[in-house]
Amino acid sequence: MMKLRSKKNFNYFEAFINLSEYSLKAANLLFETLKKFDKDTLEEKIKKMHQIEHSADIAKHELINRLAKEFLPPIEREDIVSLSENIDDVTDFVEDVLLNIDVCNVKHIPPEIMDFAELILNCCQNMVEMFNEFKHFRKSKELHSIIVEINNIEEIADKLYIKGLKKLYRNSNDPIKIIIWKDILDCMEKCCDACERVANGVENIVMKNL
Repeated sequence: MMKLRSKKNFNYFEAFINLSEYSLKAANLLFETLKKFDKDTLEEKIKKMHQIEHSADIAKHELINRLAKEFLPPIEREDIVSLSENIDDVTDFVEDVLLNIDVCNVKHIPPEIMDFAELILNCCQNMVEMFNEFKHFRKSKELHSIIVEINNIEEIADKLYIKGLKKLYRNSNDPIKIIIWKDILDCMEKCCDACERVANGVENIVMKNL
């Protein structure tokens, strides 16, 4: 893990990268778990996911605690708090997907769910790239295009969500199955929505600070 703090300073931009990397770790674990889905090892995967989420929470609290003592942060306090909470939401929502799959006693993963997991992973990969550019946002030539790409992925996720619901309601007469997969689709859509909120937050901060 990157060193974020010395005795005299704290690098908020590196802290954002750090938080986004936890989201990416969670998304990667979700993707790999669903790709090689095994009900017998799911509990172990959930423990690993919770460790990632817990470490992300600790990193977020460290950032917020440091901010409370900061005399002059590099961007507005409200923006730092909002951005850190929005990144944390991504990690939380990714964990929720895996928890729902366990609670609902899912036995197999349909192709459209794997497609969604890949979109979530792609979103989180772009989010990490975005924060690597964000640390020098006044000079970056790539930041805007990465933000646009995250928005594009979210639009694809919306279409996949609608497609999944249509297939679910048209091909199943089992109300329990409908409830289960709708809940899982809802969770997966929230992951991409949360990534888009992070990207939009970065874009707003950039516009205020140029």
